[in-house]
Amino acid sequence: MTQSLPATGLQLRSLITADGRLELSLAEVSVAAPGPDEIVVQIQATPINPSDLGLLVGAADMSTARVEGAVTVADVPASGLRAMAGRLGESMPVGNEGAGVVVAAGDSPAAQALIGKTVAILGGEMYAQYRTLRADPALPLPADATAADGASCFVNPLTALCMVETMRAEGHTALVHTAAASNLGQMLNKLCLKDGISLVNIVRSEAQAEILRALGAVHIVNSTSPDFMSELMEALVATGATLAFDAIGGGRLAGQILTGMEAAANRTATTYSRYGSSVYKQVYIYGALDTSPTELNRAFGLSWGVGGWLLTPRYAGLSAERRGALRQRVVAELKTTFASAYAGEISLHDVLRPEVIAVYNRRATGEKYLINPSLD
Repeated sequence: MTQSLPATGLQLRSLITADGRLELSLAEVSVAAPGPDEIVVQIQATPINPSDLGLLVGAADMSTARVEGAVTVADVPASGLRAMAGRLGESMPVGNEGAGVVVAAGDSPAAQALIGKTVAILGGEMYAQYRTLRADPALPLPADATAADGASCFVNPLTALCMVETMRAEGHTALVHTAAASNLGQMLNKLCLKDGISLVNIVRSEAQAEILRALGAVHIVNSTSPDFMSELMEALVATGATLAFDAIGGGRLAGQILTGMEAAANRTATTYSRYGSSVYKQVYIYGALDTSPTELNRAFGLSWGVGGWLLTPRYAGLSAERRGALRQRVVAELKTTFASAYAGEISLHDVLRPEVIAVYNRRATGEKYLINPSLD
């Protein structure tokens, strides 16, 4: 180690009680000294991703959020409490990824080499002032990159890259993506443009469409348009896309995409089959912006699939060499393809303020927030 560490630091905690209360608080926790192969990172930037919100607020009704002493409390409806059974009574740290400066390191050469460097890290518990973890997964950032530049190095960039990996591994040649103007959607659009992959972007407003047009997106379809299905089918005919990644989850959209793919395949079919097109069509649901049931109208033959898709097992299933190549591509294109934009920077204390929660919990396009624990 090269720097004395504070004995404790702040860490954000989320607790759901058996009687249906969400309690958000800041705890003073011990800062663990690094082992031989470990580093201590002073966290300077960590994003609020939708996956983080799932742990942070769970199934709570955040319209009921209020401050009780040093704790922010919200009510969890009985229907949501059943889904939270596995975490009841457990005070849980939050935050999937982040970035900061290595302020202490163990004795191993790999750990010592990171002293003073700004690194991106993935490993949970990032909504905290300090994080002790192994040195080898840390991703050193370029000399001109800030912690804010690298805070979202993992979840969104690797999700976009692994979507393309899935496309290639399963024999598809083009993609469909919903909620396409999100930070992830913008990255995927830039990635596909750079790599020559046709992409159908589905958005929910003209303002979102304008965001993508400014990035050079070719195929943009607005799901609120009265001509949505015909416009979607034309984009699917033009691209030949037979694989979709759906961030919405609930409602009719997944079924509409499969229906459009079937209609696009039948437009060029030379023979009729009462079982529908033999072209395989796949929708992967990877988000839950709409938590209502997923509705399938079954107007797309019998050669199709709907399933869940999660970054962690997809990434883990790649070879070590391929994982390393993807990580290095993220670093190389950190300020271009994989650049993230944030609506604002807040402190750990701000995360607990009900009026701030009301903003970042909307999960609205263009309203992604960055936590800077060093502000506390």
